[in-house]
Amino acid sequence: MDNFIVSARKYRPATFESVVGQQHITNTLKNAIKNNQLAQAFLFCGPRGVGKTTCARILAKTINCENLQPNGEACGVCNSCQSFQNGNSFNIHELDAASNNSVDDIRSLIEQVRIPPQAVRYKIYIIDEVHMLSQAAFNAFLKTLEEPPHYAIFILATTEKHKILPTILSRCQIFDFNRIRVEDMASHLASIAQKENIEYEPDGLHVIAQKADGGLRDALSMFDQIVSFSGGDVTYRAVIDNLNILDYDYYFNITDRLLNQDNAQTLLLFDEILSRGFDGAHFISGLSEHFRNLLVGKDQATLKLLEVSEGIRNKYLQQAQSSSVSFLMSALNIANQCDLNYKLSKNQRLQVELALLKMCNLQSVFNLAVTPLAAMPAQEGQLKKKPDSAAITPEREQKQAAQPPAPAVGAVQPLRPPAPEKPAAAVIKEEVAAEKPKVFIPNSSLASASVKIPSLRDVGKMVEAAAEEEDPYIKGDAKDAFTDDQFSKCWSDYAAKIKSEGKKNALTIFISYPPKKLGDNVYEVVLENKVQENLFREERPNLLNYLRLTLRNFDIEVNARVDEVAVVKRPYTASEKFQYMAQKNPALAELKNKFNLDFD
Repeated sequence: MDNFIVSARKYRPATFESVVGQQHITNTLKNAIKNNQLAQAFLFCGPRGVGKTTCARILAKTINCENLQPNGEACGVCNSCQSFQNGNSFNIHELDAASNNSVDDIRSLIEQVRIPPQAVRYKIYIIDEVHMLSQAAFNAFLKTLEEPPHYAIFILATTEKHKILPTILSRCQIFDFNRIRVEDMASHLASIAQKENIEYEPDGLHVIAQKADGGLRDALSMFDQIVSFSGGDVTYRAVIDNLNILDYDYYFNITDRLLNQDNAQTLLLFDEILSRGFDGAHFISGLSEHFRNLLVGKDQATLKLLEVSEGIRNKYLQQAQSSSVSFLMSALNIANQCDLNYKLSKNQRLQVELALLKMCNLQSVFNLAVTPLAAMPAQEGQLKKKPDSAAITPEREQKQAAQPPAPAVGAVQPLRPPAPEKPAAAVIKEEVAAEKPKVFIPNSSLASASVKIPSLRDVGKMVEAAAEEEDPYIKGDAKDAFTDDQFSKCWSDYAAKIKSEGKKNALTIFISYPPKKLGDNVYEVVLENKVQENLFREERPNLLNYLRLTLRNFDIEVNARVDEVAVVKRPYTASEKFQYMAQKNPALAELKNKFNLDFD
């Protein structure tokens, strides 16, 4: 039985024409060879598996080909080509900089450069993963790279261009390799499948190409894996089962549930996805990509951005027609926020479920936003409609008189930005404010001829009306009886309430100065100074509302009075404490005078 050779090696390109997806580089290299305009150093940059080392080997073989073809390709039959293909060429050297990155390795390379080529024109050095060279090795290699012998050509390859010294970059022709397109990769896989007599489905090959993320070597490795798994039949189902890829149908189905606002089925479908072993972050990332593809499918100009097979493309186009752009944009934003917060969340499943529920209710939010206020059904307690335009009130006449006259026909009007549309909540707020009585305050800056100054009586009525409207006390008719213990308990409960609110100054009043009952439902608090009286006055409306509602008696009154004489002054300093004790025991004063004592 013959030894198995992986597809990445068996079908490795041997000519520039067979390189997949890098035509911009291969055409440049072929023209440079035909025109004999070869640089002394080339630098091939790009992600893994896109053909950097392959192009370096093809370039090295083509440069020394003895029978160069008219299209710029190597013949493959001359002695130079045969020796290279057999791996015994003395003029092409490959160096792995990942394992030979010291100064001694570069010094050995420099010694080899001094030896001229044998039977060919050039001596080529391919240095792979050149970014792995140490700083000292780069410096040792710099002089040789700048002024090499005329027969020496260096081809450097790297996946991390930013790690290479600028002095090295400036001495090389830089070629940036692109990620291979999904379509090109799927076509290449199809050609290999045909050569190997392997049955395949285009949808399965497209999924492999997408999973490879632009690297053809990864795609070929997955292709060999699927062939072994399915026994030579690369189907769409075999690909998604073996590579642990979430099926497109899940995303299409869950989007249909979101559009239908089916919360239960959406959560059940997500639970089924989790039960199959998929991670929530993987799901929400794929859902974001699905919404992106639906947005792309909304416009014919962007259909080329859909990197899927023809069958999946038709499904996207069909679902894109039933999805609005506003829904897709909002859902994409919600999914993106969920993806950002997923790793930080302690309950990651709830994070995804909450995002799905938000998406489910987007349609109802949009419908509510576009519903006009006038179309809402009238209910009891609802705001009154605005007066008809035909009914002109005195207030409207004053507003119309205050407005400037309309400009004449042909007159140049100043540009004004359009007034922004007000949301429904703002309209309702304005209507409520319009029904409230307003207090007129004359403006002294206006001319006296254009302002009607009301009389003092009218001003007094307006102020009383405004004060009555801003009355902080709750009105009621309840007059239930209560005991002194019940009143004391309510007083203590209110003190605990303001303590929890952090009102330390007011708390001192309610703890240190208990109220005294003066009559039926009338109480008085005797305070020491005006500061305490002001604090009590600020807290009095909340206190009375609490007492009246709790005891169900709206006749309760609690007033404050300042009596500095009646209130016993507490001693604080040492002198005041001594005088307080001396009044109770005069012998202390005699003892102090007799021994000439003093305070500390």
